[in-house]
Amino acid sequence: MTRLTFAVAFNLALASAAVAAPATMRLDYYHTGSDKEERFSVDRVVVEPLPWPGNPGRPIDGTNLGKYHFEVVDVASGRTIFSRGFSSIYGEWETTAEAHSMNRTFSESLRFPAIEKPARVVLKKRDARNLFVELWTVTIDPADKFVERGMPAAPAGRLIRIHEAGDPSQKLDLLILGDGYTAAQRSKFERDARRLTRVLFEASPFKERQGDINVWGLAPPALESGISRPSQGIHRRSPIGATYDAFDSERYVLTFENKAFRDLAANAPYDVVEILVNSATYGGGGIFGLFSTVAADSAWAPYLFVHEFGHHIAGLADEYYTSDVAYLPPEARVEPWEPNVTALLDPATLKWKDLVSPGTPVPTPWPKTEFETEAKRIQERRRRIRAENRPEAEMDALFREQMVHDTRLLGTGAHAGKVGAFEGANYEARGYFRPQADCLMFSRDQVPFCLVCQRAIARIVDLYSRP
Repeated sequence: MTRLTFAVAFNLALASAAVAAPATMRLDYYHTGSDKEERFSVDRVVVEPLPWPGNPGRPIDGTNLGKYHFEVVDVASGRTIFSRGFSSIYGEWETTAEAHSMNRTFSESLRFPAIEKPARVVLKKRDARNLFVELWTVTIDPADKFVERGMPAAPAGRLIRIHEAGDPSQKLDLLILGDGYTAAQRSKFERDARRLTRVLFEASPFKERQGDINVWGLAPPALESGISRPSQGIHRRSPIGATYDAFDSERYVLTFENKAFRDLAANAPYDVVEILVNSATYGGGGIFGLFSTVAADSAWAPYLFVHEFGHHIAGLADEYYTSDVAYLPPEARVEPWEPNVTALLDPATLKWKDLVSPGTPVPTPWPKTEFETEAKRIQERRRRIRAENRPEAEMDALFREQMVHDTRLLGTGAHAGKVGAFEGANYEARGYFRPQADCLMFSRDQVPFCLVCQRAIARIVDLYSRP
């Protein structure tokens, strides 16, 4: 189906459902600064070619998730007509050592139902008390001649219907976007996307919510197979611009080409996006409200796909703390906004207190010392494999060895499988706690999301699919 044919069909489906869907408006802007200050400037305002796919019954985001938050406020009435929490690449970068010594600029976007009258877009960020405070306001007049309208989306190939549950305005719409796939590899992309969609739907709560989720696929053709990996001297001009070595972390895959990503994604209705990169090297990433990434041919792609999507869809924090990361430790221990980690400043107000298993002590004992001893040994071997550019099969074998050890260690004991508060989370060995001893957000073990993570994900699915 061509883009225009799909757009017509999409509009007809909305009309038949008696839903007057607005257009989709996007504010592209530049986010500049360091760890000490940040500034914003408008790039462009775009009306995308497809109608707004979001849930018309849930325009206001009440989840209180994200490092940032934006509101669309009608100028005449002062009423907030749309809001969403989100995180950003800038928000992560400012916690790295590089942000101490230099400024950088990142392209970012805010998408919302198109406005008919002038409105203010108000961008907020969490302060030291974890409260949202206003950083930047810009007024958008939809009648402005510089609002880009009627422009076709960037060519991305035929839209693939991977799992169609119903009207996009009544479902959570997941777009799987391929990067590094040549035109001749389009069928490979479709096989990869369908395979990993099946993996996603094997994990709760996605398994139980398949009827609330659409999955679409796009694979804009690349000139060369694969994506950039600077640490190995590999550079590609792939359509989405995905690259390994983000923030100088060899396994972290992001795209910094926001406008290219957004213009290509505009060929599909989407609320969330998974970028599928055509590579076998272990890697992925996920940012709340932006996108997640995964190396499709990695032996660990099933785990990475679901784990990174947990970051993206529900703002889940990493619960592990023994792997190398680019982020600096926080200067002060405050309660994280992420739903699955806590500073446990007051055990009596633990945010998942209702799920704690009866009789479980808080904090909750677990074999922490034994776990950390083995993790240190694994990390040393992992660094050596990468430093010597050893075959990827050696890394896979190391991870399997670690999985066997950790599954045995974390799957036994008095509190295994129970909800409590287990110290070690959020990249920190001390001072932060996770809900269960093991979880998809903690390890590569063959375990599900913990109950706290499942609840957080279900809440987001509700936001996009329930009245």
